[in-house]
Amino acid sequence: MLSTKNHIVGLSRYILLSGCSLMLLVSCSETSEPTPRTGNSLSVSVTEPVEKDFAEIKNEGILRMITSYSSGSYFLYLGIQVGFEYELLKAFTKENDLALEVVIPGPGESPYDLLNSGRGDIIAANYTITPERRQVVNFTRPYNLVDQLVVVSDDLGFEPESITELEGIPISVRRNSSYYVRLQELKEEGFPIVINTIPEDVDTETALFQVADGEYQATIADNNIYDAASKYMTGLVKGPLIAESDTIAWAIRKNAPDLEHQLNQFLYKHFRFNEDGEPKRSAFLNVLRKKYFESGNQIADYFSPNYQGNQYSTISPYDEMIKQIADEYDLDWVMLTAIAAQESRFNPSSVSWAGAVGIMQVLPRFSEISPDSLYIPEVNIREGAKILKSHLKHYAYMDSTNQWSFALAAYNVGQGHLADARRLAIDHNKDPNEWENISDALLKLMQRKYYQNARYGFCRGIETVRYVNEIMNRYDTYQTILAYNEMKQSTGRGVLGIQTFN
Repeated sequence: MLSTKNHIVGLSRYILLSGCSLMLLVSCSETSEPTPRTGNSLSVSVTEPVEKDFAEIKNEGILRMITSYSSGSYFLYLGIQVGFEYELLKAFTKENDLALEVVIPGPGESPYDLLNSGRGDIIAANYTITPERRQVVNFTRPYNLVDQLVVVSDDLGFEPESITELEGIPISVRRNSSYYVRLQELKEEGFPIVINTIPEDVDTETALFQVADGEYQATIADNNIYDAASKYMTGLVKGPLIAESDTIAWAIRKNAPDLEHQLNQFLYKHFRFNEDGEPKRSAFLNVLRKKYFESGNQIADYFSPNYQGNQYSTISPYDEMIKQIADEYDLDWVMLTAIAAQESRFNPSSVSWAGAVGIMQVLPRFSEISPDSLYIPEVNIREGAKILKSHLKHYAYMDSTNQWSFALAAYNVGQGHLADARRLAIDHNKDPNEWENISDALLKLMQRKYYQNARYGFCRGIETVRYVNEIMNRYDTYQTILAYNEMKQSTGRGVLGIQTFN
């Protein structure tokens, strides 16, 4: 068993490139970490975290990931949820039989408040450990090391090799970023640095884009973010390092020691330090690093500025088709898209173990359409929409949230098992028109003492409950992304990111 105190924290080695001067600061244990600065400028209003540890998360069956919409953390690629942080945390939830939900902070929302209020369980967004942040949250053991570097616009006409060459050039960073903290330290040490504080909603990728566009003269970025961005941006010039080997970790509530322990056990398998202090990574972690930061061909292709015109309104390759069909059936096209993503990941050739086929995973025996025709995307989506509409009509007397939850459950498990769950809820004196009661009944139908008397027998209710929860969460995520992309398009900010927490 890995003790929760056996992880390395505060490992920071700073390189000050002013001619040949070098400063090395290393902190390898909790007892030797830097003394926090007085005061705390982080945006925090929820100071008392909710009582929610790993047992409560396991009982609910969902881990909620607070992250940013960026090429390094989480984004949609052809409608599929991807990203370094997303895939790494997805591996953890798979090992622990948990569903993974994504929570993207809205305008003015603090990731710390989302965490401490229980709306999220973990901040996973290329998050640097700093003494200031450790006053508010706990950190897992690290899973990455990054260097902070200055990035300047090629409009300046030179490639700076030291901090002193940047005298008089404003460096644009967010106040609540680790970059700002590092620049302040350098200023206090006498380096001629001019800091231009930019709005908190200007994420790192957006700042890089604005440097490339000549709006800002310089900014700071982690080397992995710069490496990924440089594949689809032009006009960026790599400058000097200002910090080396900053530790990247996940942030959790201060009162969740069991969650921290579970996460540390997982991360220890993928990232550790050898006797010489050098990082050792698992094959899985190396694949993720290459995919998102080193190779990044899919990111470069998709997020190239040349592709920018389409990306703002695109969730999946079938958006226009889904919108048209949704209009025909008076359905929410974003919800229809979320269902398609859950059912098949937009693969028109997909076939399930039960024989459901196509994008919407329609069962041929329940359709009047010929089986071969169900592989045609438009036909399959229209048939799925037709089935979904019939379920919605069946529960039309409910409020919209319950109506959608019941319709989604029926689409997944069928009306028969859902009817069994409703009868079981009634037997327990629960309202059969409330999804919370039916989700509990569906879980009970996995137990012999309940399903042996049910008309349709055993039901793997946990799959249906997760199905509904994941689609509803994906719907909210899609709506957030669409709203932010519309805002980005109207303001001309950035290529991809919404908000990063570096």
